[in-house]
Amino acid sequence: MNYDQIFDQAIDRLHSEGRYRVFIDILRNKGAYPNARCFAGHNGPKPITVWCSNDYLAMGQHPKVVEAMEEALHDVGAGSGGTRNIGGNTHYHVDLERELADLHGKERALLFTSGYVSNDTTLSTLGKLLPGCVIFSDELNHASMIAGIRNSGCEKRVWRHNDLAHLEELLAAEDENTPKLIAFESVYSMDGDVAPIHAICDLADKYNALTYIDEVHAVGMYGPRGGGISERDKAANRITIIEGTLGKAFGVMGGYIAADEKIVDCIRSYAPGFIFTTSLSPVLVAGVLASVRHLKGSSTERDAQQAAAATLKTMFRDAGLPVMHSTTHIVPLMVGDPVKAKKISDILLAEYGVYVQPINFPTVPRGTERLRFTPGPAHDEAMMRDLTKALVEIWDRLEMRLAA
Repeated sequence: MNYDQIFDQAIDRLHSEGRYRVFIDILRNKGAYPNARCFAGHNGPKPITVWCSNDYLAMGQHPKVVEAMEEALHDVGAGSGGTRNIGGNTHYHVDLERELADLHGKERALLFTSGYVSNDTTLSTLGKLLPGCVIFSDELNHASMIAGIRNSGCEKRVWRHNDLAHLEELLAAEDENTPKLIAFESVYSMDGDVAPIHAICDLADKYNALTYIDEVHAVGMYGPRGGGISERDKAANRITIIEGTLGKAFGVMGGYIAADEKIVDCIRSYAPGFIFTTSLSPVLVAGVLASVRHLKGSSTERDAQQAAAATLKTMFRDAGLPVMHSTTHIVPLMVGDPVKAKKISDILLAEYGVYVQPINFPTVPRGTERLRFTPGPAHDEAMMRDLTKALVEIWDRLEMRLAA
C-alpha cells in the first residue's frame, strides 16, 4: 500500500478542480478594522483591507471587549483549568449563560467551544435521547448540522430549501407518534436569504415536532437586542432550541444553545462534546460577556452594518456586477467557476490590497462558486467605490460578462 500516493492524489484532485484552499497570513490592526497586514508573498507586511470577516460588527475590536479580556486575564489568568465538571467552570461562564438565556427569552443556555461543536454535539445527543426520532433538515443546512444529524444515528429527511410544501409532505408521511425534529437556519450565509420561521413553527405545531434553529449568522445582527431573526420576527418563544455562535457578530469565540431548563440539563448531562472538552478560556468568555451586554443596548453597530451592506449591493448592481439577491447583510457575488473565483481573489489581494476568499464546493454547489463580501460598520463609501472599480477591471481583464 503506497500511502503517500493516496495522499498526493487526494491533494492533486483539489488542485485540478480549482478548490485547493489557501489560508491567508494576516494580522488585523487593532482599532483600525477593516485594515490589516498581509505577510504572504511579500517582503514584510503589506497593508490590506479585509472584506470577508465574520466579525460582522467589528466587536472583536471594540474597546469594551478588549478591556474586559485584559481585565480577566490579569484577574484569573489565561486558561480555564479543564472541563466544566472538573476545574473549568468559572463565574464568567455562569454569567454569560445567564445573559444568553435572557437574550433569547429562554430558561437556560449552555456554552460550547464553537458553533460547530454546539450544532454537532446538541443534534447528535438529541437524536440519541429521542427513541426513533426522525430529523427533518433543510438541504442548505451547515456542515456542522449535517454532522450532528449523521452522528445522532437518526433517520433523516432532507427538505428542499425553504420549501414548506415539501417539508409538510415529509412530516405528514411519518407516524404521528414518531418523535420529530425540524432543523434549519435563520440566515443562510452563502445566499443571504432567511427562513420563514413562523410558517415552519406552524408545521411543527401541526405535526407535533420539536424545532432547532441555527442563528449563527443572525445573533447580534438582528432584533432590538441582537437576539437574531427569531427575535426580530417575534418567534423565539416558538422555537424549542436556539443555537448561536460567539465568534461572528459578538466578535470573540464559542458557541451555545438556549432552551428550556430540562432540555439544556439533558444536553449538559449526556453530550460527550460538552462533558469531555476543556471549557472556553475565561478571558474569551469575559470578552463575549462584554460584547453581548453592549449589543443588547446598542443598535448603532447593527444599523451601520446594514447600511454598508445596502450601499455595496447598490454599487455592485449599478456597475453591472453579478451580485446575488440577498435580503440580509451578506453580499454574494456570483462567479460560477472555481478557477476564476480563485483567480479574482488572487488579483484583488496582490494588486489591490483587497482580501476576500473564494467560496467553492463543498461549501456551495458546483457551478455556483462565488465571492462573499461582508461589509461592516467601518467599511466606508470610498473603500466600496475602490472595490467596485477593481472588480469591474478584473471582470474585463478575464473577459467575464457584466450586466448591461
